[in-house]
Amino acid sequence: MGNRRFRNKKVRYVAIGASLVTGAAVATVLLPSANAADEKTPEQITTMCQRSAVLNGKQQSVSDFGGGFADGFMADNCDFVETKFETFDGPTEKASIDFPNCEPNATTPAKVSVTWSSTAAQGQGKYTVTQQGGGGGLFGLLSGSWLKHKGTLDMTVKSATAGATEQHEVPVGKVLHMEFTPKMQRMTGEWRVRIDAREATTVTNATPEQNFVAPEVVEGPVVLPGAAGAPGVVDGTSKPVLEDC
Repeated sequence: MGNRRFRNKKVRYVAIGASLVTGAAVATVLLPSANAADEKTPEQITTMCQRSAVLNGKQQSVSDFGGGFADGFMADNCDFVETKFETFDGPTEKASIDFPNCEPNATTPAKVSVTWSSTAAQGQGKYTVTQQGGGGGLFGLLSGSWLKHKGTLDMTVKSATAGATEQHEVPVGKVLHMEFTPKMQRMTGEWRVRIDAREATTVTNATPEQNFVAPEVVEGPVVLPGAAGAPGVVDGTSKPVLEDC
């Protein structure tokens, strides 16, 4: 048999029915790696993160994640590490009703007062969402990272709105409506969870340090502060759109 390299697997060869010396039948049994049992899904890793003893440098108690007296920690440490932040244009949406100037005898442009409004959802994460606990838990930690960036507000707010009243003219034979394109932002990072190595005791074996990583992507609108303490306003671009009657 040629040289074969096995990575990250423990292999045990078991001779069945005869010795290798006689050249009799030999069966090769490939046992699963001990590490396979330690593999975690991103959802499991984020749960371990939320129930870690230290979360983003802050010592936790079991009550911080709703645990009881008999509950323990699932990990020793968890940090969210941001790896990328970007802004981009979100989907353009119709933000007002139609204002037609389509009467058969119309001869002049129609002056209209157009009120438009558009709402964008906050806190859309891959594994964490606003419903996971508002300002607490992992979402609160993500919100802290989010706030580092200019032109953002607390993303535990479930939605934010943009709107205005504008004056426009509608030419004869046209229908006007407003469209709004929100400015969006995306934060990419990783939840990094660590279980410390344990020395052997009289009743337990020594265990090595374990590390788990789960990717995270969070999107939401760029939100500008509102005037005089009013709720924040979604940043973006509005424009009138004219179509034929």
